[in-house]
Amino acid sequence: MKTLLDQLSNYADYHRSDRNITTHLIGIPLIVMALLVLLSRPMWMVNDVSCSPAFCVVVVLLFYYFRLHWGMGLIMTVLLGAGLFFGTWVAGLDDPTWLLVGVGGFMLGWVIQFIGHYFEGRKPAFFDDVMGLAIGPLFVLAEVLFKLGFYSELAQQVEARSGPVRP
Repeated sequence: MKTLLDQLSNYADYHRSDRNITTHLIGIPLIVMALLVLLSRPMWMVNDVSCSPAFCVVVVLLFYYFRLHWGMGLIMTVLLGAGLFFGTWVAGLDDPTWLLVGVGGFMLGWVIQFIGHYFEGRKPAFFDDVMGLAIGPLFVLAEVLFKLGFYSELAQQVEARSGPVRP
């Protein structure tokens, strides 16, 4: 299994433009929230616990994130938990609102992503490795943490492998 450094570096190879990274800070959370909204229907009960496809996807992602890095896994638990709460709330609204938030957010997020890749001059990472879809949210978290001064050694290692971020 690839390490956190391997995954972040591979993803970073496709994201060295500051403008592309900035668009990802907006686009990826929008896409994740939209998917959690859309996947929050249907809802079924399992041993008196509400369950949805969104919940199942989040559980699988969190297992993977925790295998990569315990601290980032904890932060992703909080963020994805909030996303599940939001997705479940929106899924309980009327159909047009649910679809507008889910499909509209998904489409807007991807438009923002592709604008960023236009600036980058390179295709998205998931075109070459489908794991990019799972790593994208973790990459966004890592970029925010790096900018806040956390995990500076990891940030330096990613930059050493992928090169510096360009303006």
